[in-house]
Amino acid sequence: MALIELDLTAQPDEPLTPPPAHRYRVPGLMLVAVLLFAAGGAAPVLPVLWRYLGVVPSPAGPEAPFALAGGRVYTVAAAGTNRVITAWNLEGPPRELWTAGFPARVAGLDEISWGGVEAEAAGDVVLFGDGPQATVVDAGTGAPRWSSPVDVSPLPGGRIGVVQKHDFRPGTVYDQASGEPGMLYFSATGEPHTEPPLRTHLSGVDLSDGRVLWTVTAAGSVNVSVPAGDEAVVLLLSSDRLRRIDGASGAVVASRPLPPAGEATPYGGDLVDGLMMVHYGNRGVVSRDVAYDPHTLERRWERPVPPMMLDPANCTGLHCAGGRQALDVLDPATGRARWRAPADVDLAKLGGYVVEIGVESGMPVRLVDPATGVTRVDLTGWWAEVVGEAGPAIVLRRGIDAGGSAFGVVMPDRDRIQPLGVTGGPVGDCTSDARHVVCRTEGGLRIWAYRA
Repeated sequence: MALIELDLTAQPDEPLTPPPAHRYRVPGLMLVAVLLFAAGGAAPVLPVLWRYLGVVPSPAGPEAPFALAGGRVYTVAAAGTNRVITAWNLEGPPRELWTAGFPARVAGLDEISWGGVEAEAAGDVVLFGDGPQATVVDAGTGAPRWSSPVDVSPLPGGRIGVVQKHDFRPGTVYDQASGEPGMLYFSATGEPHTEPPLRTHLSGVDLSDGRVLWTVTAAGSVNVSVPAGDEAVVLLLSSDRLRRIDGASGAVVASRPLPPAGEATPYGGDLVDGLMMVHYGNRGVVSRDVAYDPHTLERRWERPVPPMMLDPANCTGLHCAGGRQALDVLDPATGRARWRAPADVDLAKLGGYVVEIGVESGMPVRLVDPATGVTRVDLTGWWAEVVGEAGPAIVLRRGIDAGGSAFGVVMPDRDRIQPLGVTGGPVGDCTSDARHVVCRTEGGLRIWAYRA
C-alpha cells in the first residue's frame, strides 16, 4: 500500500497477411442470411463483435506515448521543448480532430522530461497530466483553457477538480546530491523536503477556466480520496480528522475526529472496496486499520496489522489479512474472513470479479466470486495480460500464431469469455475501453471497435 505520512505535529486496410480460417465465419453467415432471404426465408441480423477501424500514425515513433480516453485516442509527439497532442475521433475510421501544443515538463536544469502523458476527459475539457503538472484543453477544439503546476483530480460531473498546495518551513528542501537517509515529504510539484508540511491547502477549481472556487486548509500532510458515485465530493484525511467536503461549495458536510489509538496515530489512508481505510501507525510502522463509511463517516470495523512479513501477498482493491501462505479475503461489511486464497496467486478486484494472478507467471489464472472465492471464469488459454483499466468489461488478450493476438471480453455477471477477434499481425502494447482496443505496431496504432 502506498502511504503518505501525516504530520504528527498538527484508413489503411488490414496488413496483407492470410487471415485465419475463422475470419471467414461472419462473412459466410451473412451470405447464408442473404440466400435465405432470397429464398423467402427469414434470418436474424448478426451483430459484428470485432471491427477493424484503421491505423493512426505515431509521429514520434512506435514507442511514443499515447492515451485512450473518452472514446478518443490521443497521440503525443515532440516539437522543440513542446509536446504536441493530436486527438483522433473513433466513431468510424480514425479521423483527426485537432492538434494542440503545450510546454513539456522541466525535469531539471536545462532538462526536459519526455515521459508518458495521461489523458482524462471531464465534461467539455480534456486534462493532460505530465508528471506533477496538468494542461487543460477544450475537448472540441484542442484550444488551451488553462494549466496547473500541480496535478488536477476531476470530480464526478466533470465541472470541478481539486488541487493541493503545501506550505513547508523554509530551509527544509532535501539536498538530493547529499544522499542522506531519512524520511522525505514531497510537495505537490514533486519537490522533496526533510520535514512534513506545516499545512496543506485543498482547493476546488472550475475545470473550464481554472478559477479557484473554494479552499480548505488542514495542518500537516493529508490524503485526498474521491468516493465512487455521481456526487462531487472529497474525503480529506489529516492527522487528527476525517472530513467529507462538498465539491461544489467546499462546505464540510461531515467531520469525524480521529483520536490516537495508544501510541498510534493516523498515518495515511485510502478508499478500498467502498470503505475509507485509515491506517494507524507509529514511527513509520502501520499497526492498525480502521474502516469508515465514506458517506456517513461512521466507524465500521477495525483490525490489527501484523508486522511486515517476509513474503507478503499483493491484494489490490480488496480487504485482506495474512501472508501469501495464509491470505484471507475479508468481508467489507464486517472485516471478518470470507475465504482463503491459494498460496500461489496474488489478488485484484476487477469489475464484479476478483482476478487471481499467478505469482510465477504474472498472468491471470481465473476470475472468482468476491464473496466466496469460487471460480466463475476459468482463464485457461487466456494467460496474457488484462488489457486496459478495470471497468465493467474485462478485455483479455492472448498470443496466437505469427506473433498475432486474439482478444476476448468478460461482461458483468455473464461468467464466460466472449471471443472477439484477432489482430491479423504482430502488435505491441495494447489498451482498451468499453468500446475499443488500441495496439502499437511499427506503423503506428491499430484500432478495433468491439461489442459484446
